[in-house]
Amino acid sequence: MDLRLTDKVCLVTGASTGIGRATAMAFAAEGAQVVVSARSLPPLEELATAITAAGGRAPMVLTADLAEADGPQRLARALHEEARHIDVLVNNAGGSRPLEAWDDEAAWDEGFRLNFLAARRLTEALAPAMLERGWGRIVNVSGAVVAKNFNAATPAKAALESWSKAAAATFASRGVTVNCVAPGRINSPQILDRLHPTEEARRAYIAQNIPAGRFGEPREAAALIAFLASEVAGYITGTTIPIDGGALRTAF
Repeated sequence: MDLRLTDKVCLVTGASTGIGRATAMAFAAEGAQVVVSARSLPPLEELATAITAAGGRAPMVLTADLAEADGPQRLARALHEEARHIDVLVNNAGGSRPLEAWDDEAAWDEGFRLNFLAARRLTEALAPAMLERGWGRIVNVSGAVVAKNFNAATPAKAALESWSKAAAATFASRGVTVNCVAPGRINSPQILDRLHPTEEARRAYIAQNIPAGRFGEPREAAALIAFLASEVAGYITGTTIPIDGGALRTAF
């Protein structure tokens, strides 16, 4: 299927690893001009090399810490200084934030800034130009679950999904779609190194929770994101699509 992404300018946040990296590679393979962003420069430079080695256009590389209050605005300003409009925005930056103390205000604030406010603020900075042109795609990587322990990321991701529904309804008549992708257990450093650091732990979780019998691959999540970002997905908006191998239980 031709996703008609050739020449589209696609920004992927949190692009240094995992789903973000795979999404940037998928967009480049479709002929898009990719803009990649993360906190650290070296993995973005390695990604840029991989994209060009695979025959894609050299991506634009921008570092930004979206957990900082002004991080989204600084990233948007950097784009505007380069005179780059954005056709596709993938708000992928985020991460689990388990709390040692359930009333840690600083940890709650940081978790919400990264997992909800960053996506909201970056969208608010970049969506007006999409609306003016009458075309745009916004895909938010969410994954809200009900956890057994306090984790600042889980209610933040729930807020992201709720806000995305309102944004989708507001933008739909002007050619801009807003959707969420909710990954389950995907083979990434966060999952493999932090949540399930041993093979035994992975096998036990899979046996109890995942009918597909395995963790997913970043490229599988990236394929869904690329489709939602495409020309052919223009009648899909306001949705949250899980990609979790048919998970029976997501609390942990």
